[in-house]
Amino acid sequence: MRRGAATHMTPQRIAQIEHDQGLDRPLPQQFVVYAENTLTGRFGISFVTNESVTTVIARAIWPTVLLVGSATLISTFFGLWAGIKGAWGRGSLFDTTSLFGSLVLYSAPEGWLGMILLIIFVGTFHWFPAGQMSSNTGQTGIANVLDILSHLFLPCMTLVLGYIGEYTIIMRSSLLEVMGEDFVMTARAKGVPDRLVRRSHAVPNALLPTLTLVFYSFGFILGGSVIVEAVFSWPGLGLLTYRAIQDLDYNVIQAVFLLFSLAVIAFNLAADITYGYLDPRVREA
Repeated sequence: MRRGAATHMTPQRIAQIEHDQGLDRPLPQQFVVYAENTLTGRFGISFVTNESVTTVIARAIWPTVLLVGSATLISTFFGLWAGIKGAWGRGSLFDTTSLFGSLVLYSAPEGWLGMILLIIFVGTFHWFPAGQMSSNTGQTGIANVLDILSHLFLPCMTLVLGYIGEYTIIMRSSLLEVMGEDFVMTARAKGVPDRLVRRSHAVPNALLPTLTLVFYSFGFILGGSVIVEAVFSWPGLGLLTYRAIQDLDYNVIQAVFLLFSLAVIAFNLAADITYGYLDPRVREA
């Protein structure tokens, strides 16, 4: 802690913080104090801003919710659509192209994708702002919303491109597997139109593993947002984490990692509950 706070606080202030957080006590007592503070949401103060860690995180959480939420919705929608269209037209030009593109995007690191988008859309064409969440020009109303959306576009598209390929591949694979099931073959043999077979029989059953993957991958999207927010200076939890690590702001680091862990656990639990609700076989077991 002394290394992280050395350039920002006096020795007296450091000693006071160590006393408040129980760091001057024996190790077992330190653990008890840490557990009590964690359970009650008292994470101390930031060594950099001298603000409450809770205040610092509260200020950064909503930009991350906006970024990750938008990217998840967009990548899920278009990933499922591309997977369904590709599987149903297996071997078509669209299927081949989308599968190749998905494999390329799935293999590309988010940080690299972000830098490529910056070079193209900011450095070359100057279509979008380079970073931050807004221009801070005091705009209000629709002008402010459009300003935020213009800043959101590139980091959001970076995360979308990073995960749309995975969703496309999984949805395509799942639907191809379901298309070979007896109930789909029977429906086709009875003369049920392909569109109805796809909408009412094949797709609902193929969605199960893909939707659970969306929940499970939320933790990876949060991890990817750290790099993306750092690339675009997006003022969310990812950039906060990056700067806290640079500044050795241990209180902020601990609180953010705990928040990320709780979010991953919550979404994994939501995935299990959702799968059990959608799949009667799991519910009966």
